[in-house]
Amino acid sequence: MEGTQLVKGVLDLAVLAVVAREDGYGYDVVRRLRSAGLDEVGDASVYGTLRRLYSAGALTSYVVPSDEGPHRKYYGINAQGRHLLETEGKTWAAFAATMDGLLEQAGVQS
Repeated sequence: MEGTQLVKGVLDLAVLAVVAREDGYGYDVVRRLRSAGLDEVGDASVYGTLRRLYSAGALTSYVVPSDEGPHRKYYGINAQGRHLLETEGKTWAAFAATMDGLLEQAGVQS
């Protein structure tokens, strides 16, 4: 299975997790996701996810002026986003545990 397909399925959860630690602007979120090991995450996918989560009411945003270039739009998580992170996190944990069990039964090391 291709890694990019897996990332697409959990990108909302990954972005919420990153922004829950610290507010961030688009490329900063991309950089932190890649640092965490999601090397195949695309810039456009993350920017789209941030906009969608903001439109859905899970994130807040604010603009910070920059002396070194254009202003940056930062995103932060709010109560609705934290609730989504918690519920989707539990769903992911249950799914991962199920997959670990299946792989273990098949003799595959995880």
